[in-house]
Amino acid sequence: MPTTKTNKTLGLLALAGLAPYQEKKGEEYMGAPQLEHFAALLKAWRDQLREEVDRTVHHMQDEAANFPDPVDRAAQEEEFSLELRTRDRERKLIKKIEKTLKRIEDDDFGFCDACGIEIGVRRLEARPTADMCIDCKTLAEIKEKQLQG
Repeated sequence: MPTTKTNKTLGLLALAGLAPYQEKKGEEYMGAPQLEHFAALLKAWRDQLREEVDRTVHHMQDEAANFPDPVDRAAQEEEFSLELRTRDRERKLIKKIEKTLKRIEDDDFGFCDACGIEIGVRRLEARPTADMCIDCKTLAEIKEKQLQG
């Protein structure tokens, strides 16, 4: 049974229309084929998110009504509020995708910001915007929890 993260990754890849990258034996890490694959994946994801934003704008314009019943009006406002919160998260994700595409252009993609080692193709398939290896990300999350608690 696939995990939730796997389902999210498969959904992302299905939206992008791309199969997971298959590394070839002896292939250079983050060579041209890998960079092209991740750039295409990120661009398709960004475009899909932008389409959602456009759809939301049109939906809110079309559905905006001044209901005489306060309960109906409150329900509509709650629906719009949830939609706007989702779009705000997606707006932040689009910025992160843009930052990652810039890293690909600068030939700085696929390496951990904290320690400099390879993040790994499989991790990048699961989270294309990852900028830390799994070990550094785990340590950062532990530190964050300790500071909060």
